[in-house]
Amino acid sequence: QQISWTPLLVLGYLFYLLLGAMVFQLLEKQAETHFRDQFQLEKLRFLQNYTCLDRQALEQFVQVLMEAWEKGVNPEGNSTNPSNWDFSNSFFFAGTVVTTIGYGNLSPSTVAGQIFCVFYALFGVPLNLAFLNQLGKGLNAHLITLERWVQKPGRAQVQLAIFLTTGTLLFLVFPPLVFSYVEGWSYGEGFYFTFITLSTIGFGDYVVGTNPNKHYIPVYRSLTAIWIVFGLAWLALVFNVGADLMEKFLQLKWHKPDLSLTEGATIKLEDEPEQPRIHIPS
Repeated sequence: QQISWTPLLVLGYLFYLLLGAMVFQLLEKQAETHFRDQFQLEKLRFLQNYTCLDRQALEQFVQVLMEAWEKGVNPEGNSTNPSNWDFSNSFFFAGTVVTTIGYGNLSPSTVAGQIFCVFYALFGVPLNLAFLNQLGKGLNAHLITLERWVQKPGRAQVQLAIFLTTGTLLFLVFPPLVFSYVEGWSYGEGFYFTFITLSTIGFGDYVVGTNPNKHYIPVYRSLTAIWIVFGLAWLALVFNVGADLMEKFLQLKWHKPDLSLTEGATIKLEDEPEQPRIHIPS
């Protein structure tokens, strides 16, 4: 007799969201309050040091800074800062659009640019998914037995270990070293940026090539965009394998074997190999 695990999965999913909300609130709310109070204190000190300004003038200047940041202009430095829309940066932005990362630190400000962005994403996102699917099939061609590693340990486990180890080194371990060196981040910050980017979460709190005090080679962001595309395919495949294994775990845990099956039917099921179902989720 089969037991439906769908309601339990829904409850577990909601519980996971509630748990995340509580943990993030505990970890971040107090720090946010501290930074807010510190910012207000700095504004008061600024007004005390520059008595020619009043609070209203300071608030207007802060608003100007916020609008500049929203338009992609870094308030630090001066007018000699490199453009956000040279070819390398534009190529990087196009990659964040079609991959749906959307950091949020840069966006089109002209009406024509916004309209083009809509249609560019309309056709670019499906094209990117098709490309990632083909790339995932190429990876999966060498891992045809990946789904059965739990039931048949041995060679498949070795393939899985090689796949995970190689991908982890290429996409999660080594890139933060490069970003730490180029951007001046800690390794933890580089790893955080790497995972948030490849998982397409893309908060935008860390973005490569945006420090006005650093000189970047012209192709730096373009090479980063290429790394993102291949990293997306690898991590999407890992996520899909994880989701597939989780489904199998739930089925094994909550499904009872059907005792009405005959011995012949059982043998037939064992003789027929299961077709792999690993794919890039669309």
